Amino acid sequence: MILEKTINRASQILKDHNIRTHQLDAQIILSNIMKVTRETLIINNKQTISKQIIKHYHSAIQRRIKREPVAYIIGKKEFWNDDFIINKSTLVPRPETELVIYKVINFFKNKKINILDIGTGSGCLLLSIIKELNFSRGIGIDISSKAIEIARFNSKNLKLTNRVKFKVCDLKKFQFGKYDLIVSNPPYIPSSDLKNLSKDITNYEPLIALDGGIDGLDVIKKIIYKSNYLLKRSGLLAIEIGYKQYQKVSQILNKNGFKEIGKEYDNNSNVRCIISTKVGFF
Repeated sequence: MILEKTINRASQILKDHNIRTHQLDAQIILSNIMKVTRETLIINNKQTISKQIIKHYHSAIQRRIKREPVAYIIGKKEFWNDDFIINKSTLVPRPETELVIYKVINFFKNKKINILDIGTGSGCLLLSIIKELNFSRGIGIDISSKAIEIARFNSKNLKLTNRVKFKVCDLKKFQFGKYDLIVSNPPYIPSSDLKNLSKDITNYEPLIALDGGIDGLDVIKKIIYKSNYLLKRSGLLAIEIGYKQYQKVSQILNKNGFKEIGKEYDNNSNVRCIISTKVGFF
């Protein structure tokens, strides 16, 4: 079958199942199967493809019809210009999380620092920062052993194993080291709001990495409290937060001896990342 017709047919099937990104999804899935770029597909759209590839493609499209995220179907997601291996043990990396990176790499440019990533998941946040800050070292912790396996695999792919360690650990029990920078993309969605998320998320992504408790702030509070003991004086704490959580998180930071020094907004002008520094002892 001709490549162009194959993609158009798959795109129409996805469209008929109310998948908004039907054309893009169809292209990304086939380009991954054929191990070529999307641009190559478009340029060579008259190419004939084998029955084996079509069979594989059909199976993948059926998975997408059931709302499985494209990133899980192809087993990877681009984040900060690198491909990260992911599976259903980890969240799909999102552009909002990249907001955390911009501020911290500028602040610590050319400095030798020690970094802690709380709830590291695929390791995309910590590994992206470590890659930008050549003199830095870091540790990522997560309660999921399967997520830590993925993070370790990603660190090998990026050739960063000599500067990064990953540990299966509950934050309550973590007592190791002092850090210049603590980062986290914690669970911050209020429990009652989980039901309103798309099926792409609720049916596939790990809810433990999404559920932030009654007000969405349960884990954020624990991170801020624990950072008092793990962060060096004048060290930075960078946390991703959810929609309309800025005021409450700012108050919690202030009460725990932190001073806000920056924030990052998403495309809808919502504060999605707060950068603060430790100014008091507790």
